Order: sequence, then C-alpha cells, then structure tokens
Amino acid sequence: MTIKEAQLSVDNWIKTTGIRYFSELTNMAILAEEVGEVARIMARKYGDQSFKNAEDEVDLADEFADVLWVLICLANQTGVDLTAALEKNIQKKTNRDAERHKNNKKLYE
Repeated sequence: MTIKEAQLSVDNWIKTTGIRYFSELTNMAILAEEVGEVARIMARKYGDQSFKNAEDEVDLADEFADVLWVLICLANQTGVDLTAALEKNIQKKTNRDAERHKNNKKLYE
C-alpha cells in the first residue's frame, strides 16, 4: 500500500465505519496517547524497565500502526499530502545533513 492509498483507505473507513473524523484537537491528543503506548513498550523491551506479567504479550507493530492511523487522520483533516511531505522532508534532510553524519565520530564508535 502506498502512502496515498493509505490516506484514501483511512478516509474511506472514517467516512463509512467511523461516521466522521474526530476533531483535530482530539486526534492530536489521541496521537500523543498512541505515541506514549509505543514509548511504554520501547522502554520495557529495549530499555531498562520490565514488563508486568499482564504486559508480556505486547504488539509493537500494532502500536506503530495506531500512531500511523492517527497521523494519517490528521494529515487528511489538514489537507496534507503525506507522500509529497515525506519526499520534501527527505530532500531537506539530504541537503542539510549530507556531511553532518559522516563527520560525527560518535556514530563510528
């Protein structure tokens, strides 16, 4: 699925199954909540915290998908073409960081 197809698919789902989009502010709060759920898993799986017994079965991929879903909702609501935005962002980073990371000795340790 392309990013454009994902944006169309989410939009179709929202307008049929979801009835309508939540407000942008509500979706922003939901996005923060979903990112927090990813952070919780990362802190326990890759960081120093441990899982509680009930948390042993976590699905990081599903949590990433939840973040992506809400991000797509916000992009759709605000008229952002995520494909174009990502392409522009990659070019910005390429131009800005062309030499920056090559000269970072910490990345070679």
